[in-house]
Amino acid sequence: MTAKRAILIVDVQNDFTEGGALGCDGGAAVAAAVSEHVRASAYDLVVASRDWHDAAGDNGGHFATGEPDFVDTWPVHCVADTHGAEYHDALDTTLIGVHVKKGQGEPAYSAFEGTAGGSSLEQVLSDAGIAELDVVGIATDYCVRASALDALRAGLRVRVLVGMTAFVAEESAAAAIAEMAEAGAEIVR
Repeated sequence: MTAKRAILIVDVQNDFTEGGALGCDGGAAVAAAVSEHVRASAYDLVVASRDWHDAAGDNGGHFATGEPDFVDTWPVHCVADTHGAEYHDALDTTLIGVHVKKGQGEPAYSAFEGTAGGSSLEQVLSDAGIAELDVVGIATDYCVRASALDALRAGLRVRVLVGMTAFVAEESAAAAIAEMAEAGAEIVR
């Protein structure tokens, strides 16, 4: 019997694609490529995460009250129930079986910090018998990195499909890819 495999689509949201509050170059192309890939694949489970920040307050210091440092503090982005928090139009949401929301009132980079219907992502994957996880999405150097590392800590076999990720900066993306590989993720180019 082959191991069950899921795909985790990380934060393919309007605010993280071109024209968004924290837009990454190539974000729209990632949305389209991920949809095409999932349609052509036989995943046992398709999961997508979204930043889903509170409109009020600074979300535990995540939103900058002054000038953002783009490391720990950021411009306002992905506020719950806004256009910026919605999935990009090129991402076919009919393919998604589980929706994870994270960052509700606090900083959260990893999809494993979020919940789906009150359950942690780790619990959802465990309940579905998932042993292998492909990770794609935005941004390679932040939320993709954090999610892949947490998936490895959870004991999953992880592949990062870097051709279906977009990054904030080349240098930090290269460092993140190296870190994920060192931690045990298979990097698929």
